[in-house]
Amino acid sequence: MDEVGRLLEGAVVGSVGRAVDMGVVEFAGPEGQVLMVHLQCPFRILQGGKLILGSQDMTYPQKGAGPDAFDRFATVYDARAETLNRGLAALRPPVTAVTVGPAGALAVTWEPEAFPDCSGRVEAWRAFARGGEHYGFPPGQV
Repeated sequence: MDEVGRLLEGAVVGSVGRAVDMGVVEFAGPEGQVLMVHLQCPFRILQGGKLILGSQDMTYPQKGAGPDAFDRFATVYDARAETLNRGLAALRPPVTAVTVGPAGALAVTWEPEAFPDCSGRVEAWRAFARGGEHYGFPPGQV
């Protein structure tokens, strides 16, 4: 999975969002290309050892958002992602390390972490340059 490291190292973290219930992290590559990681498995974003956004946050509506909060992008996840994105836009943090560990664990150092939680051959995550090669876990599933 060295390809994932080569793809993301040196990129700048641009934004965090979601497409339905899939986490989406967008990066700007060293040559300006749009890079993305799609996270179908549980994931979390840490800052200074503190959890600031997690995939489970998509299941909780914002206060007063009502039963259709998920469909209206009015979940705790959406609110926290919006706040995080303002910080990312100002700070433009670079990716300093990428590790693909046992059983597909993916750590992109600026502190998010994805951890596949399904033993089957189900896509957990993928990293790619828009219009380019896709890499993911499990290998061969993407």
